[in-house]
Amino acid sequence: MHTGNTLSVSSFNLILYAARRSGADGDALARAVGIDPAQLADPDGRVPLSAVQNLWREAIAATGDPYLSLRMGELINTVAVGVLAYVMMHCPTLRHSLQKLCQYQDIVCEGVRTELHEADGLAELVLTITSPDIIYPQHALGSELSVYLAAMRALTGEPITPVAMRLAYPAPPETEEYVRIFGTDDLVFDAPQTVMVLEARWLDTRILNASPGLFQLFEQHASTILEKLRTPALPARVKQEVVSLLKGEEPTLPAVADRLAMGVRTLQLHLKEAGVTYQQLLDEVRRDLAVQHLRDPHLSTTDIAYLLGFSEPSVFYRSFKRWTGATPKEYRIGVA
Repeated sequence: MHTGNTLSVSSFNLILYAARRSGADGDALARAVGIDPAQLADPDGRVPLSAVQNLWREAIAATGDPYLSLRMGELINTVAVGVLAYVMMHCPTLRHSLQKLCQYQDIVCEGVRTELHEADGLAELVLTITSPDIIYPQHALGSELSVYLAAMRALTGEPITPVAMRLAYPAPPETEEYVRIFGTDDLVFDAPQTVMVLEARWLDTRILNASPGLFQLFEQHASTILEKLRTPALPARVKQEVVSLLKGEEPTLPAVADRLAMGVRTLQLHLKEAGVTYQQLLDEVRRDLAVQHLRDPHLSTTDIAYLLGFSEPSVFYRSFKRWTGATPKEYRIGVA
């Protein structure tokens, strides 16, 4: 099952790089959104989209640049985006390159879907937000559009300029930076879809220095990464089953193993290899659901204890205090 809520570490690092170029402290920004800078050493790692959204807010505050996301194409080397950039670099034409962008988009960002449409002499790159974690569409979409345009120009060596831009978010107070970045004053905000409209003739432009041999190498790597993203890790599958089994009683390890068509010992072994235990995963699910339920004033703590499969409300109280350092009542008062 495709979760649609992460960004590649390499892309997260590019946002930090752009912020550094604009005067911010990159490590401090990472820590401010709950990411240990040490996590960012693995280019194949993933960062939650919620942290990325918080990073945009913090980075814009730190740099004082409300158009930081829109300037990403100018501030970074688009080749540094990672394996997807290398796949695109070795396609024969821009059309083929953009088709691969659409196919492997999730490698970079799982929260936005990109599609290419051609009709009546025009080509449209259509971007659609697919993750509820994206709360700043102007930054998620603006950064991708500016990077796409910079990449197209770098790949072809041509001064490609959109015919029009349609943006599915409200207009900023000033639009001059949009005109400068995209090279067109045909801008529509609050549009039904986010679309970069190009002359279709650009799609036949050949990619500079493309190598068919390298294309095969990089596409194989991209396919492997995409397959891993679309196959949820075992801990995530266990948590999904725990949620579905939480109906007034505690989901047992044998019950979850049965739903996953595994033996209990096999499941325990695989979870150990993943560095977690069944009890840890059960606690995480219960804690997250408890926090969610406590925000609902219509549910009593006794109701919540039952919903989470606890035999007694007192067991729920003790568990919640262990998880959060607060009792359910104290937590409710704190978020009221």
